[in-house]
Amino acid sequence: MNSISHFLDGCIVPGRSSRTAPVYNPATGEQSAEVSLASADETREAVRIAHAAFTSWSKVTPLKRSRILFKFKGLVEEHADELARLISSEHGKVFSDAKGEVIRGLEVVEFACGIPHLQKGEHSMNVGTGVDSYSMMQPLGVCAGISPFNFPAMVPMWMFPISLACGNTFVMKPSEKDPSTPMRLAELLLEAGLPDGVFNVVNGDKESVDVLLTDERVQAVSFVGSTPVAEYIYATASAHGKRVQALGGAKNHMVIMPDADLDQAVGALMGAAFGSAGERCMAISVAVPVGEETAQRLREKLIGKLDELRVGPGLVEGPDNDMGPLVTREHLQKVRDYIQTGVDEGAELVVDGREVVIEGAKDGFFIGGTLFDHVKPGMRIHSEEIFGPVLAIARAASFDDAVKMINDHEFGNGTAIFTRDGDAARQYCEQIQVGMVGVNVPIPVPMAFHSFGGWKRSLFGPLHMHGPDGVRFNTRMKTITQRWPSGIREETNHFTMPTH
Repeated sequence: MNSISHFLDGCIVPGRSSRTAPVYNPATGEQSAEVSLASADETREAVRIAHAAFTSWSKVTPLKRSRILFKFKGLVEEHADELARLISSEHGKVFSDAKGEVIRGLEVVEFACGIPHLQKGEHSMNVGTGVDSYSMMQPLGVCAGISPFNFPAMVPMWMFPISLACGNTFVMKPSEKDPSTPMRLAELLLEAGLPDGVFNVVNGDKESVDVLLTDERVQAVSFVGSTPVAEYIYATASAHGKRVQALGGAKNHMVIMPDADLDQAVGALMGAAFGSAGERCMAISVAVPVGEETAQRLREKLIGKLDELRVGPGLVEGPDNDMGPLVTREHLQKVRDYIQTGVDEGAELVVDGREVVIEGAKDGFFIGGTLFDHVKPGMRIHSEEIFGPVLAIARAASFDDAVKMINDHEFGNGTAIFTRDGDAARQYCEQIQVGMVGVNVPIPVPMAFHSFGGWKRSLFGPLHMHGPDGVRFNTRMKTITQRWPSGIREETNHFTMPTH
């Protein structure tokens, strides 16, 4: 059986802890590997290595750091299919979706390659007589990333490329459910020319996380995951003087106005609700049709589309399935329990995904697309993040009722509106209390040169991820005000082309 350990100081290091965790192939239900869970001492060793590497890495010019990332980008493109297969084999998402995840992560690498421009600060001449003022955006030191199981490539690449580009060193703690992809990314960084010790991967659980949150050498922590854990990460790391961005849970609503192109909206909704088996923080899990006629037409079209939904293994010969399995048996049971909760609460179960049977994969962690109607605020299936292929229809009598339903929810990660009415879309964007909004776009994940983050209990910390906020998060500003007394000026001639 494959054994997965840690990546420290430029090489794979066997775990010294006796604790391990199983890694499964979700499509078959079989254990495919065993991952070492680092002890507190092993995690502190990773921090020590990163801390030692910071002195030299922080002095590397931004241009040279950028060139290493350019090489890394080329290597990830070259190995994109390999990375996608790793993702599918441990997470379960279909191959095309896994490859799309790699590409979205690469967009942040491309953004980080512009660090010579992004990190250059500001300059003002003559703020006073003979006085100039300028700013410097300097690296922090050791930064840490704690990433979730649902995006083992993309979310780490939201974190470490910008941090490394800014001159920081990094300790990555990926999910123990699918750890192979971050380990492979570490090897590709080394091949790209990143010095030993600058990027390290520690596989572990809460014992490792607590070290990263409390060790005084760690200056900043990035996290993506559930809200209860995000609150814990933010509170603990902040109490120990660290800079924190902790992205939590979501319950994303799509409003469908009566004038919307319903075929377009349903097609978008199917991918947004059931793609990656709903295991996305930006998945649409609540459809909000405005008006009874819109709701009835939406329901009928969704039933027809769900009949056509192809559920099966993520890696197959020929065309991809639409949706793969869930990540673990425990998570499968959790989603099944939520479906039963919806029934018990009085929502109408229109399509029951628990009835799906996958030929030749009876032990895989599969569940079909599930549809509820007449879901009301206050029901658990409306209030809580299910993180599975469960779509709720929550009907609204008017535009204002739809806005109120969403604004009253504790989460504010992403939302969308489908309409032909520019004024309705404009009012929605202005009034909605959500961090990322799509207009006729079902999953409004910003491009890498903008920043990603929600509102309310979907984000803890003042700065969003990647984009301009990512650069601000990974640097600290220093402002210099200077005046030079007049004196003898050097008159030596220089004829050599300046180079780095």
